[in-house]
Amino acid sequence: MATTAHLDKLNGPQRKAVTHGEPLPEKGFAAGPLLIVAGAGTGKTDTLAHRVAHLVIHGVDPARILMLTFTRRAAQEMRRRAHEITKQALNESMGGVSATISQRLSWAGTFHSIGNRLLRHYAGHLQLDPHFSVIDRGDAADLMDSLRAELGLAARDQRFPRKDTCLSIYSNRVNTRTALKDALEQHFPWCAQWETELSALFRAYVEQKQHARLLDYDDLLLYWHGMMGEPRLAQHIGAHFDHVLVDEYQDTNRLQAEILHAIKPEGSGLTVVGDDAQAIYSFRAAAVENILGFAERFKPRAEVVTLAQNYRSTQQVLDVANAVMGEAPRQQRKYLLSIRGQGTRPRAVTVDELQTQAEYICGEVLRRREANVPLKRQAVLFRSSSHSDVLEVELAKRKIPFVKYGGLKFLEAAHVKDLRSVLRWADNPRNTLAAFRVLQLLPGMGPVNASAAIEHLEAGGYAFESLRTFKPPQTHEMDWKRLIELMRALSDPELQWLGQVHQAREWYQRHFERIYQHFHTRLGDLDQLEHLSGQYPSRERFITELTLDPPHATSDLAGQPVLEEDYLVLSTIHSAKGMEWDTVYVLNVVDGSFPSEFATGRAELIEEERRLLYVALTRAQNDLALVMPLKFHLTQQSRQGDAHVYGGRSRFMTEKVLKTLDAVTFQGTLGAGSDALQRTGEQVTVDVGARLREMW
Repeated sequence: MATTAHLDKLNGPQRKAVTHGEPLPEKGFAAGPLLIVAGAGTGKTDTLAHRVAHLVIHGVDPARILMLTFTRRAAQEMRRRAHEITKQALNESMGGVSATISQRLSWAGTFHSIGNRLLRHYAGHLQLDPHFSVIDRGDAADLMDSLRAELGLAARDQRFPRKDTCLSIYSNRVNTRTALKDALEQHFPWCAQWETELSALFRAYVEQKQHARLLDYDDLLLYWHGMMGEPRLAQHIGAHFDHVLVDEYQDTNRLQAEILHAIKPEGSGLTVVGDDAQAIYSFRAAAVENILGFAERFKPRAEVVTLAQNYRSTQQVLDVANAVMGEAPRQQRKYLLSIRGQGTRPRAVTVDELQTQAEYICGEVLRRREANVPLKRQAVLFRSSSHSDVLEVELAKRKIPFVKYGGLKFLEAAHVKDLRSVLRWADNPRNTLAAFRVLQLLPGMGPVNASAAIEHLEAGGYAFESLRTFKPPQTHEMDWKRLIELMRALSDPELQWLGQVHQAREWYQRHFERIYQHFHTRLGDLDQLEHLSGQYPSRERFITELTLDPPHATSDLAGQPVLEEDYLVLSTIHSAKGMEWDTVYVLNVVDGSFPSEFATGRAELIEEERRLLYVALTRAQNDLALVMPLKFHLTQQSRQGDAHVYGGRSRFMTEKVLKTLDAVTFQGTLGAGSDALQRTGEQVTVDVGARLREMW
């Protein structure tokens, strides 16, 4: 008989979600489709990990569980928690059954990484070379740019979209499954006139990728989706998994949702977890309709379990969030209840202007710090990155250290991309993007000679040995010979993966020291890359997994190092999702920011802006302040100019919402002079009305 010890710490709804379904007579577990609507701070991750553990305890083979997340770290954390829960439930000090979770829960990862594995496995059925290379967004944009120039689109009399915009249009079109015309009209209206040219560009982009055996992020989903369109393949893949669990379901796009339903068309063993109130990524083609319409997609209707017991925030903070979302027209209804008590009442702070807003934030940050709330436990959140500009100046003036979320990714650092390109070229000799970068690392090798070398390689059947007969005119013979020897060695299928990064690094070292002036600051990234390589079973997995989910940069080239041990956090709300702080300040809670001025044309975008504000509110554990400036100074005027416009109160700050907030007015240094004048007892009056009458 299976143990129930792992259920003891769960509340009622969590337990219902974890135990959904019935144990099979011998071993295993049968369950229909399940939607877990998990409000902010309600223990979503813990509930999902407990369900995985529950399935394993009842005899489900972990190798037959597919777990889809949006980051590799989330998948690793889920695997770790499920192992710990099972270990404690079975009272296994040395592992036993619980140890098999870590070993056999091998199908846990992001949509893109799982797609990559399945495509390589079924490549023969898709007319796809199993040795394809996966390119990141940067490489995809560069390829788009080269084709843009090749087709003469860069030399038009009128401004043609740049490479990043072109890639965004392409990605939106394929992920939303809409026609190019509709994608342009809805999301890129300023590019609508270029529909014909963009269509030709995208076709050339697809053909070039196929020729070079390259797949971009979108292709991993497109090919997977295409594979699931063949009933026999879909049935074969679906039969491999008894249970499919999906985290952050509100962030899935149409392609991902259709892939899931093709794997489990009847919904058997399918569990999705998410919160429609935190669906804020439509600009990445995420479709909130996936979670709103999930239950009705099945017959009989899927089971819906709502988690509303909040472990993060005090009730007064949750009251504000509940009031904001309570007025949303379409949603999975829930009312968040705190287990932490009432707490401090949040504030709606009216300030005169942006400078006053910055002064208020700085004063409150220091006040909270003196009340033993470290700077790191406080965060300032805003709709757009530029909204913190004035605040950043004031923080610097007051010597308050801060970090702003963002910066380079590890794989975006040039030196890391150099070394990675060596491995990518060895893995796929047709990868012209990697080849072009590696060849130009050699002294005297420019774009023209690099292109000629690639053409020579193609003529030689992509055998690196054929490069011996190519003589680059301005490159030292020994440098050329060393590169060929390296590529021949790395492309040998008998060569063990262990040590390949070190081998490539030894070749790269002399070029690395020649190309980068302060190369010593970058060495840490190369050390990190070599260290990471030991965690992967093969070169392909190493290259692909890092491309799909890169870690952050380690060197100081990603930004100035933080010397202080404590610092304030500044973050856009999109970057803050999933985080929490003791104290949260939300800037510019006025129309134009909440909702954004760019969202006011469509009702669905306004509702996403409401959800964005909700995400900001639910990051706070104990203290929350919404700051509302009255006026905004116009740009491009003299320093002494006072031209300004007044900001309207956010349409989300209704009377019902305002009743959950204490109204506070802060005047700043401008108001301090008036207060000081009153304290002196001087009666200063001016009969302005009389002066106005005298004018006439």
